[in-house]
Amino acid sequence: MQQNVISIGCDHAGFEMKQTIIKHLQDKGFSVNDQGCFSNDSIDYADYAHPVATLVENNPGTKGILLCGSGNGISMTANKHQGVRSALCWTKEIAELARQHNDANILTLPARFITEEEALEMVDVFFSTEFEGGRHQNRIEKIPCK
Repeated sequence: MQQNVISIGCDHAGFEMKQTIIKHLQDKGFSVNDQGCFSNDSIDYADYAHPVATLVENNPGTKGILLCGSGNGISMTANKHQGVRSALCWTKEIAELARQHNDANILTLPARFITEEEALEMVDVFFSTEFEGGRHQNRIEKIPCK
């Protein structure tokens, strides 16, 4: 999978915001791999977290976005995958640090607690911020269970 392809998934609470984010990313030249959901109908977040996390897990260097009401359930699900570092972010500063210090590869957003403007700011920061490496590399190497 190309590095400029971003996989995205959500539950029903994140559906509307996901649509806005997809358009925003496409306008910036990214290709988006939409893993669903595809309506406001109530669904289970795990059914959409696993496909995004699997794509990120199996394609090093790629990144994804997940959304659900609080961001918690969908992020917890994604983080069950080895090599996935899903960061639940609620400000652009947190999104920036998630990339700089944690080499996060999935941005998770709490759709019911942020505005679309805040979401787009976090998306922009997340995808334009590089991992600092250095002292942080050793720390992220200790994340996976062995």
